[in-house]
Amino acid sequence: MTVFKKAAMLCTVTAAFCLLASSAFAGPTWTFGDEDQGLLKLDYKGQFQVINRDTGAGPSGDDSATEFNFRRNRLALMGAYGDSFGLYVQTEYTEDRNILPFEVSDGTDGEFQILDAVFRFKLNDSLNLWVGKFKYNLTRENLEACEAPLTLDRSTLIRAPFVSTRDKGVALWGNLMDNKFQYRVDAMNGRNDSLSAPESNPRFSARVHVSLLDPEKGYGYKGTYMGNKKVLTIGAAYQMESAVAYGGSEEIDYSAWTVDAFAEYPIEDIGTFTLSGAYVEYDLEDAYKNGSPDADVTGVNGEKNGGYVKVGYLLPNMPLQLFARSEGWSFAKLGDVYDQEVSMYGGGFNYYVRGQNLKVTVEYSALDYDQDATVEDTNTFIAQVQVIF
Repeated sequence: MTVFKKAAMLCTVTAAFCLLASSAFAGPTWTFGDEDQGLLKLDYKGQFQVINRDTGAGPSGDDSATEFNFRRNRLALMGAYGDSFGLYVQTEYTEDRNILPFEVSDGTDGEFQILDAVFRFKLNDSLNLWVGKFKYNLTRENLEACEAPLTLDRSTLIRAPFVSTRDKGVALWGNLMDNKFQYRVDAMNGRNDSLSAPESNPRFSARVHVSLLDPEKGYGYKGTYMGNKKVLTIGAAYQMESAVAYGGSEEIDYSAWTVDAFAEYPIEDIGTFTLSGAYVEYDLEDAYKNGSPDADVTGVNGEKNGGYVKVGYLLPNMPLQLFARSEGWSFAKLGDVYDQEVSMYGGGFNYYVRGQNLKVTVEYSALDYDQDATVEDTNTFIAQVQVIF
């Protein structure tokens, strides 16, 4: 496919996404029980994409590859009974995918899973107890809502070792000082395959943040409030799990820490400015240097450190938000390369048709490796339409 034809195809698809300006509705809600104290609400959340990568196809793998697919395809059930008990259950079906963050493969198998299942108890205004499967309390990036990011998506490199974006366990959290200070502590499964782990120990996390302007008082964050709040929040967290893996014949511990900041400020007739950044370090005691370590102590979700900076600008009289991001990461070992450095850059826009309920996002990104590796530097174009009912 020529560069002209490729550009024309991608522009056509992007324009088609932008024309999907039909109404978006809130999900159905049912009430039940005495005085209708019980409530159930059903939501659908979908993100449909067209992706173009400049490598991965053709006989030698150096032709561009294009794919249509869902990024997220979810049904969520939210419930409450009175002011003290809530329930959240979310399912997701992941289609088979060919274009992955770091490679173009022959395809991954589709999967249906219970993504979240959490019982929520509100003991008082400053103390909440959550039990079940939900997001653990480490990085702000992972805790940001998948449907309300500033850029196309969260970083593909932010996940902690041996777990996904969620874990199973219990968390205590709450807000103090007129919602200016928030604390969180949790105990989770962490690594949960006892056949390969030295011991079966829980993973503990602790996180705090201070909101200097409008408070962020929920369990989750947003990557942008679209100019509806004035926010300046500074956060920090620590996580640990003992005897999580082997480094040669030695048991090694896992620990991680992070600091982050988020600011968004609307100025009348000028626009809304967003700036966020974070640094995180995942430590596995240099296990990769000791004999034959467990496989998962290295790689994308193994020992590493790095962070990101994101900026955004929402126009004052148009639902168009421009954004850019930059990431830099150092890996203990990535592929066959030790001490690999990876840089990622991206930029694009969000066009809000019905706020986050119906929006179009377009992003171009580049991935660069500091040292020679088995995979090449890549450039990726993604156009996405998001629908929430």
